[in-house]
Amino acid sequence: MGVLTGKTALVTGGSRGIGRGIARKLAREGARVAIHYGHSEEAARETVELIRLDGGQAFETRAELGVPGDVTELYAGLDAGFARQGWGPEFDILVNNAGVSGSARIDEVTPELYEQIFAVNTRSLVFLVQQGLKRMRDGGRIINISSAATRIAFPESVVYAMSKGAVNTFTLALAKELGGRGITVNAVEPGFVETEMNAARRAAPEHAAELASWSAFDRLGQPSDIADVVAFLASDAGRWVTGQCIDASGGSKL
Repeated sequence: MGVLTGKTALVTGGSRGIGRGIARKLAREGARVAIHYGHSEEAARETVELIRLDGGQAFETRAELGVPGDVTELYAGLDAGFARQGWGPEFDILVNNAGVSGSARIDEVTPELYEQIFAVNTRSLVFLVQQGLKRMRDGGRIINISSAATRIAFPESVVYAMSKGAVNTFTLALAKELGGRGITVNAVEPGFVETEMNAARRAAPEHAAELASWSAFDRLGQPSDIADVVAFLASDAGRWVTGQCIDASGGSKL
């Protein structure tokens, strides 16, 4: 039996990249996983199928984040999915992985870019948690996917880095707030991970090598590198860790 057997998890942005890696890892550890996606139904269904081929349980649910009614739509779909699966209305693990990025230096930032990034990365996150706490069992886990851009100066994506700094502050406050319910709250900070999000940045071999050189291990991260950290925090082994922002960047820019 896996260390998460009997647990139910919601992974936002779980259809591909880091989110897919996290969803598959949690399922391998025995959790039943609801996979939220915003746009690609095909990718979400592929992730569900991969989990089922591994012997796990999963379903997908759609909601575009950062628009009016997003959290209401997400939880309506989640509740309907739980009912179809016969899983019950509550869950134990919330992984806030969904997010958007945007490359822009300070002189390039537009109000539209700012609003989009903060709408998805912070506003939706706050209300996802607020509503999720009504469904989360005591002793649950909230894991926010932040970024090493909060530790390393990253002026070419200044608004994205700001939004992730807000996520870290939110993590700290929530950990204090929810300790009485036995709920741990932590953030995981990846560096460059080999996903579709940064495919254009590493299209040329020399650019990929430059990104890999940020890490002390001289390689790009893989989704599994992040998923393993998340699985630890989600398990009972992580019960005494809360309010932490855990760097999982492979020692980038030490």
